[in-house]
Amino acid sequence: MWARLTVGVGVGGAGLGLRTSRDGVLRAAGAGCAGRLQQRQAASSAEAPLQKTPLFDFHKQHGGKMVGFAGWSMPVQYKDSHIVSHMHTREHCSIFDVSHMLQTKVHGRDRVKFMESLVVADIAELKDNQGTLSLFTNEKGGIIDDLIVTKTDQGYLYVVSNAGCAEKDSFLMKARLSECKAAGLDVDLEFLEEALIAVQGPAMSRVLQKGMKEDLSKLTFMTSTLSTVFGVQNCRITRCGYTGEDGVEISVPRSRVVELTEKLLKDSEVKLAGLGARDSLRLEAGLCLYGNDIDETTTPVEATLVWTIGKRRRQTKDFPGADIIVPQIKAKTARKRIGLVSTGPPVRQHTPILSPDGKVIGEVTSGCPSPCLKKNVAMGYVDAAFAKNGTAIQVEVRKKAVPAVVTKMPFVPTNYYSG
Repeated sequence: MWARLTVGVGVGGAGLGLRTSRDGVLRAAGAGCAGRLQQRQAASSAEAPLQKTPLFDFHKQHGGKMVGFAGWSMPVQYKDSHIVSHMHTREHCSIFDVSHMLQTKVHGRDRVKFMESLVVADIAELKDNQGTLSLFTNEKGGIIDDLIVTKTDQGYLYVVSNAGCAEKDSFLMKARLSECKAAGLDVDLEFLEEALIAVQGPAMSRVLQKGMKEDLSKLTFMTSTLSTVFGVQNCRITRCGYTGEDGVEISVPRSRVVELTEKLLKDSEVKLAGLGARDSLRLEAGLCLYGNDIDETTTPVEATLVWTIGKRRRQTKDFPGADIIVPQIKAKTARKRIGLVSTGPPVRQHTPILSPDGKVIGEVTSGCPSPCLKKNVAMGYVDAAFAKNGTAIQVEVRKKAVPAVVTKMPFVPTNYYSG
């Protein structure tokens, strides 16, 4: 989110705990790095043909190991190992295909009012071409999905949400649209068919600037612009990503995404990267994966995502679940999302988290060995009394208690560009 959907992988010795089954669907092997696919996603992938992004054939031609994820056939890695791809992104630049994500435009005079009826963010306060991470919430205070909303200067909101939640997100927005129209509001939805690629890493700006007239130094983190990129017109470039590095996501016409990707790859610092590297990168950056670290049973306060709730919105309490969420901000919650670091055997999803005396106090939601830190990093939920950074705890791995420490996230410093 970032948005964003990715999964860890245990292919080729990457050690992130997911495996590819015989039917080509990515499944949890035990519980991998961010690794739980929602059961309905796996089931739907097995029952229905996997959807293909406009880059599907391109991935195959470039050695992509294709797996099923959220109903889509996606590259989990290429010829390079997961670790090599991960470190290349941290040190140079990688391209990720994220065309499976749901892209939506919200049109009409009442577009902000419509969006604020569904999410916790203060959309009205955004400047033109500024975006924010937000959350769809339900009436019980749970998180339906995380998404990025950008207030463009073109008379619409540009929304990107998760592929695994596309069906329920679109249903949610359509249902609210009907209610708003019945109430006389001026609002419309447009679900986009554009491709979406993420270009991430410290070399991104240098690489992309060669193909743009606009000065990228003026495009700061979470801002967006329309531009021609390497001759490809009508691209929306948003400076954001899911890796912790400086990067952009480029929404590009489907018919020209292969052309744009090929032009980007002409630079020797640019390589293709898959879901495996994307997942370990986001975990090092302390970013949540929907379905693992946040879901409809998790409130923004429990997930330490209070910062996504606009100050005005806390006062007006006019978003779904506000009567539950807002009081939690002051009253605190019984559990809290934390980061933790350990050594020894890898920590996976569903690993029990223990107090120093061996009592179960929580559970890991995402975990993997950190390629950068050479330690195990994980996030999960614990009883609030154990949530302070520096607290000594334990994790139960292979029925043995392993020492761990509650650690501030991100685990690896982020490099978002602020100008």
